[in-house]
Amino acid sequence: MSRFIATSAIRGAHEVVGRFEKMYHEAMKKPGPDAPIKFPNTVYYLPVIYGILGHKVQTIKDLGWVVDYAKSLLPPLPAEHLWLPYLGETLDAGMATFFAEEGIMGIEYAMGKQPEVSPDGFKWNGPVDDVQVRSWGVAMVDGTMPGFAAILGAAKNEQIAVKLIREFQSKGILLFMAGNVKGNTLTKQALNQGVTLGYDTFTIPFGSSTESIIYAGGYATRAAISFGGYEPGNARLNLLYNKFRAFAFALALGPVDDLKYATAAGAINYGFPVVTDTLIPNVMPVGITQYEHVISMPFDDIPGKDDNERVERLVEKCIEIRGIKIKVAKVPIPVAYGPAFEGEVVRKADLRVEMGGKGGMCFEWLRMKDVNEVEDGKIEVIGPDIDAAAVGAKIPMGIVIDVAGRKMQKDFEGVLERQIHHFINGAEGVQHQGQRDITWIRIHKNAVEKGFRAKDIGTILHANFHNHYGAIVDKVQVTIYTDPPKVKELLEKAREVYRERNA
Repeated sequence: MSRFIATSAIRGAHEVVGRFEKMYHEAMKKPGPDAPIKFPNTVYYLPVIYGILGHKVQTIKDLGWVVDYAKSLLPPLPAEHLWLPYLGETLDAGMATFFAEEGIMGIEYAMGKQPEVSPDGFKWNGPVDDVQVRSWGVAMVDGTMPGFAAILGAAKNEQIAVKLIREFQSKGILLFMAGNVKGNTLTKQALNQGVTLGYDTFTIPFGSSTESIIYAGGYATRAAISFGGYEPGNARLNLLYNKFRAFAFALALGPVDDLKYATAAGAINYGFPVVTDTLIPNVMPVGITQYEHVISMPFDDIPGKDDNERVERLVEKCIEIRGIKIKVAKVPIPVAYGPAFEGEVVRKADLRVEMGGKGGMCFEWLRMKDVNEVEDGKIEVIGPDIDAAAVGAKIPMGIVIDVAGRKMQKDFEGVLERQIHHFINGAEGVQHQGQRDITWIRIHKNAVEKGFRAKDIGTILHANFHNHYGAIVDKVQVTIYTDPPKVKELLEKAREVYRERNA
C-alpha cells in the first residue's frame, strides 16, 4: 500500500469522522434525540451501518454508538520516519469513512436537507429505493447489467462527460454519480448537454457532495442481503459477496483530496477497485480486490488520437480491472447502443421521423427459411431512406427478417420476432413500441444527424440475433421496405402468417 495514499485516506477519515461526531452532537440538541432518521422507500434503515454492523438507526440517538465505533476504527497517521504495510489501517479508515458518511446523510435527512436540491432547482435522486434494488438485481443476475460504477467528481469538459456516460451506457453499466470538482459535477455537465438521467437510463445522480456516494455503498450492501441471503451484521460475508458477485468499481474524476482517498479506501473494502484520471500512486498488488486496487490513468496521457479514444480506453481499463464480462455485442451503428437506452422516449419536439403509430403503417415479420435461401449479413433497404423524409414525417416501413439454422424450428418464429422490440430499443435516439403490425418506431433528430439510417435497424437485428440466439440461428438476413406499395403488399402476407400463428 502506498504510504501517500494511506496517509491521505487516514487523514480524510479523521476529518469526516470528526465532522460526523460534531453533527451528531448538534443534532442531539436540534432536532433532538428522538427525531426520526429514515432513508426513503427502504426497510434497511441506514443500509451500510445496518448491513455491516447489524445496528438499526431509527432516531438521532441511535447514531451515538456508530460515532464511537467509527472513532475506534481510526488508526494514527503513518509516522514520517517509519514505513509499514499500511493496508489494514487504511481499510479500517475506509470503513470508518463509510459509517461516518452514511451517518452524515442520515442526519441531513432528519433535518430535511436530503435529497439535495441545487440552487437552479434540480432535485438529486438520493438513495436508490428497495424496489429498484431488486429490479436491478435481476438484471445483474441475467447479465443485462454486468456491473456498476461509482463516479466521483467531474470530467475535463462536457463533451468528455457525455462520451464517458455513453460509453458506459453502451455496455450496460449502471452509473452512480456524486461529488464535484470546484463546484462542477458530472451530473451538471450531462444535463447541460441534454443527457437524460434517471433509473430508465442507468444514470443516477446522488448528490454534489463526496459523502453522497455512500448511497452506492448502501445499494451494494442491500444487494448482498437480498440476493446473497446474508443476515444484517455479517460483515465478512456481505463484503465477500460484493467482491465476487457485485462487479463494481469506483472512478474518480479530477483531483483527489483526502476525503476522496478515504472514500476510495471504503470502496476497496467491498472489493471494488479504484481508477482515477489524474496522477496518483498505483496500488498494484491484489488481494482485497480481485485485480489491482488502485490504477492511475492521467487523462491527457492516455494513448489515443483524440479525447473520444482516450475515454474509450479509460472505460476499457475500468472494465478490465474489475473483470466485468460484457455480454451485449458492440453493434456497429453511428449511435450508442445498449440496454440503458431501452427506456428512452423520443418527444415530438425532437422527432425526425416516425413509422407506424396512429394512422401509420409499420410491421415486423420474422420468417424461417432454408439455409440456402439466406445470405448471412445481407441488409437491404428497398425504398427511400429515413433521411429523405420531411422533419416530423410519418413514413411506412416493413421489416422482414429471414433466419436459418440447423436447430431452428418453425415454432421459434414468434418467439424470436418478439425480441425485435428489445433489440431496436437499445439504440440511442430510437423509440420502439408494439410488435407485428402495430409496431411504432420514432427516431430522434440527433440520431439521424449522427448518421442513423434504415440499414442500421438491420445491423442491430443481425448482430443481436447472432449474439443472443446463436445456438439456433446460423444465418440472418434483413430487408427493410419503405416503398409504400411494397409495404402494403407484404403487410397483407404478414397478417396471414400472424393469423396462422394465432390459430
